[in-house]
Amino acid sequence: MQPEHLQNYLIKLIPLQEFFFETLYQVASDPLVWEQHPNKLRYQRDIFQNYFKGAIQSKGAFFICDPKTNEPIGSSRFYDYDEKNNSIIIGYTFIGRKFWGNEYNKALKKLMLDYAFQYVDKVYFHIGAQNIRSQKAIEKIGALKISEQEVTYYGEDSKLNFIYVINKN
Repeated sequence: MQPEHLQNYLIKLIPLQEFFFETLYQVASDPLVWEQHPNKLRYQRDIFQNYFKGAIQSKGAFFICDPKTNEPIGSSRFYDYDEKNNSIIIGYTFIGRKFWGNEYNKALKKLMLDYAFQYVDKVYFHIGAQNIRSQKAIEKIGALKISEQEVTYYGEDSKLNFIYVINKN
């Protein structure tokens, strides 16, 4: 499901590749980016390397940047396509603090949702139980919390997540 790139007026998504590591780590090395995430230590290089390795292996991860300047913004990914349920999950998202509190997250989700809904009827989101900021953001774009579940992230212990869904219609 990963396209060559997606772009709108505010962001560009490029399939994540190994050579993006250092540039993306510049954004990820800020401890406050991970303050509410299930793994609060992802700002540490070795822990971020595990996150990045999982992102590369997923073959659904993106490097998010400014389309005019190529300034790094963060990362997100599609994962766990479910043919039977005609669904996919969007997650593992982080955005640099410089881009908080404005339209970047909304523009990101709209771009990814518009693309996904060409192929699936439902998009799910796993959001850490303590990640109030992301919970509020996903609710603002119309997602509904449907359950709570322990989610095991790549190479990490499981953590309680809230499961949200947006239906195509």
